[in-house]
Amino acid sequence: MNGMPALRFERGRVRLDSVPIPKPAPGEALLEVVLAGVCATDLEITKGYMDFSGTLGHEFIGRVVSVARRRGAAGADRASPGDRVAGEINLPCRACPVCRSGLGNHCPTRAVLGILGKDGAFAQYVTLPLENLHPVPGTIPDEKAVFIEPLAAALEVLEQVDVRKSDRLLVIGDGRLGLLVAMVLARASGRVTLVGRHPEKMARVEGLGVRTVPVRRAGTLRRAFDVVVEASGGPEGWDTALAKLRPRGTLVLKTTVHGGRPWNPAPIVIDEITVVGSRCGPFPKAIEWLEKGWVDPTPLVAARFGLREGLRALEEARTPGVLKVLIQP
Repeated sequence: MNGMPALRFERGRVRLDSVPIPKPAPGEALLEVVLAGVCATDLEITKGYMDFSGTLGHEFIGRVVSVARRRGAAGADRASPGDRVAGEINLPCRACPVCRSGLGNHCPTRAVLGILGKDGAFAQYVTLPLENLHPVPGTIPDEKAVFIEPLAAALEVLEQVDVRKSDRLLVIGDGRLGLLVAMVLARASGRVTLVGRHPEKMARVEGLGVRTVPVRRAGTLRRAFDVVVEASGGPEGWDTALAKLRPRGTLVLKTTVHGGRPWNPAPIVIDEITVVGSRCGPFPKAIEWLEKGWVDPTPLVAARFGLREGLRALEEARTPGVLKVLIQP
């Protein structure tokens, strides 16, 4: 077995290709991808975000096929053949001052799975360092486990912001990540509002006590929110967020898109707003939340495709109103 199918983005187009099975370097594992999820970031990459070229995909659950041991390597006992694992997507150098300070996710020379300098998980096999792997209990089915990476990103908000039960929280955006953030925040506060464009999508969190408001009525909301999480996937969410934050409130930014926009910093200065960029989050905590049933992301699954239908999977994920599309190699 010398080759494998992979969904790749190269020279401005996506195609299903046959590529060599990757060989794990010392300290890495070869993983068979069991299930992968299409993220908004994957779709932005196909528009030119991050100038990435290679195999797409960074949300996945996999099984260890083999391990290339490295004597004395940290994390060498974290995975053995047959283990079911989730993999963190940042591959830091682990040697620079940033890494040594505990900020490996911000290593200036890092690779990022399926996003920056590292072939991703829309393939039959993928390799990752042993330090990146987290065992996944058998009590968490694949269709939930594939959400570990985006759920961790949602949980990062609680790692960065001290949310109190009485805080008024606003989430802007009813996409895949916005809904996960609303699910997470609903356990931290009883006063969560979600602004979105699709009533049928927002209905998935109304049973959790989340108040939902269509975008066209966002102007009726008072400027009284303590924390606003902007996850709209578009630049317009920024203006709505600043318009609804109270003075000295906290704005958490989750949107990453190709291209930029002019912006006026004056409202941030005048109202003394705290702005927090928020990206990857804690895998162990995401696994714990899924195992304990504190959040169930499976209502977000919209469709499932085989890897050889990968082009159709991306097209489905681009369709307005469609939530999580899964790819099964």
